[in-house]
Amino acid sequence: MGMTITEKIFAKASKNTKLTPGESVWLNVDVLMTHDVCGPPTISIWKEQFGENAKVWDKNKVVIFHDHYIFTKNAHANRNVDVLRQFAADYDLPNYYDVGTDRYKGVCHLALAEEGYNIPGTVLFGTDSHTCTSGAFGMFSTGVGNTDAAFILGTGKIWEKVPESMLFTFNGTMPAYLTAKDLILQILGDITTDGATYRAMEFSGEAIASMSMYERMTLTNMAIEAGGMSGIIAVDDVTRAYLNGIGKTGYDELYSDADAEYFAKYSYNVNEMEPVVAKPHSPDNRDTVKNVEGTPLTKCYIGSCTGGKITDFRYAAQILKGKKVKAVTYVVPASTLVAGQLETELFEGESLADIFRQAGCIMAESSCAACLGGPSDTIGRSVDGDAVISTTNRNFPGRMGSKAAGVYLASPLTVAASAVTGVITDPRNFIS
Repeated sequence: MGMTITEKIFAKASKNTKLTPGESVWLNVDVLMTHDVCGPPTISIWKEQFGENAKVWDKNKVVIFHDHYIFTKNAHANRNVDVLRQFAADYDLPNYYDVGTDRYKGVCHLALAEEGYNIPGTVLFGTDSHTCTSGAFGMFSTGVGNTDAAFILGTGKIWEKVPESMLFTFNGTMPAYLTAKDLILQILGDITTDGATYRAMEFSGEAIASMSMYERMTLTNMAIEAGGMSGIIAVDDVTRAYLNGIGKTGYDELYSDADAEYFAKYSYNVNEMEPVVAKPHSPDNRDTVKNVEGTPLTKCYIGSCTGGKITDFRYAAQILKGKKVKAVTYVVPASTLVAGQLETELFEGESLADIFRQAGCIMAESSCAACLGGPSDTIGRSVDGDAVISTTNRNFPGRMGSKAAGVYLASPLTVAASAVTGVITDPRNFIS
């Protein structure tokens, strides 16, 4: 019996030739990522467990971003920034991206890709559940708690069980009205939020092959919403082109064997699918946009690691060009690179940013912003009674702010169409 791509990466990282699901091994970690929310407690645990003379196992493999609670006057959030800044200085960490400087990059999950930390065949752990985003690059990437991260910080290793894999194949040519967000919400509706618990979700098929790296990252990003340990997509020409573009070559390309064993296999034809949403208050509460069309909205939100990439804004601009929004609409680029692209990239002779401004959208700085709620002065944060449609990845009560608000998750096309009308709207009303 052959191995899946995830099993092969585990074998490589643990120096084994053959592994099967259920085995536990010591993995050698290639990258540890943390940020302003979980970095300080991770550092505290590390110092407590490794003592006053604690040493970082490899300062070149530790990456620190500020992204969650940064553009705020909240003293506790500001203190977290100070703690990381001091830690990076004390240990001379080269991969520290400080807010308020020209090194600031935005949301960690997109910044990891842009800065070249997503290398096929490697192992990346992060103190954030959406670290699985990086799996779009043919690598193993997952989130861990602060205690596990502290152990990695001191040793470069972690004890992990080899996960079972699930295969999701999308056949057909992607219609203009569908995005990766529709595909992952479809899966969540089918298998629920615990359907992939501690499993690797592998994505393949003609429709996946046609996607940009950014769209693929939407799929792997939301593997955790199904309980998945990771999401993963094998390397192909699209992956190679992206990596070549940022100067990354010489990596290991690993692929699932034809006779690899999977816990389950799902197959879809994208030409038979339609736009969907996740209704409050769970990412698996799926319905078609058509069925909830006309639901009144108070806010629309286009942003986050899931929905704030340049591809997401290209989708939105198609619909918002020459129109005015009828609901308060926030545009929040996930990275500073994307923020720059919004100003320079043109659609029908007008920059994406100008299209959004002319439509009446509120433009925000690159960050996680309201995706995780945040302090009371966080831009876009929901309040009591809000009905929000968002490109973010979670809609639990209180996730984007108030517990007395309702959040619908949708594609950037659906959010943009809904912003124009002020009610949930099928993007096929604007796109054939």
